[in-house]
Amino acid sequence: MWLHWLIIAMIVIVLSWAVMILLAKRLPPGLAKDLATVLPACVTTARRLRRDPRVPRRVKVAVAIAAVWVISPIDLIPEFLPVIGPLDDIVVVALALRYAARRVPPALLVEAWPADRRILSRLAPSTASITTGAH
Repeated sequence: MWLHWLIIAMIVIVLSWAVMILLAKRLPPGLAKDLATVLPACVTTARRLRRDPRVPRRVKVAVAIAAVWVISPIDLIPEFLPVIGPLDDIVVVALALRYAARRVPPALLVEAWPADRRILSRLAPSTASITTGAH
């Protein structure tokens, strides 16, 4: 029975991510669009950093832990709560990105970031000098 609930929880999470991605593409530029694009961009960045041979092993481990946190059905704030549900995921991934930003060249982090670069400069201030434009 618990496996049934786990599968349902994972489906709900994936669907909420899909909705965020769709909404992010349709929103006008601004804070709401930035918030909707953060988590998908962080997940893509984490995947790219884990695969990059220039990234130290400790950073890859931190990024992997953040990725596991995001896909885990156990959260501090339940995912089904609108707007605030993914906040704990965003905080964990942002902390992992800040850790990575202190241990890899900022240009490497910017290269891995798929979204608007000014969002990255907020999450990882060490990249601010490189993130003057949009990707």
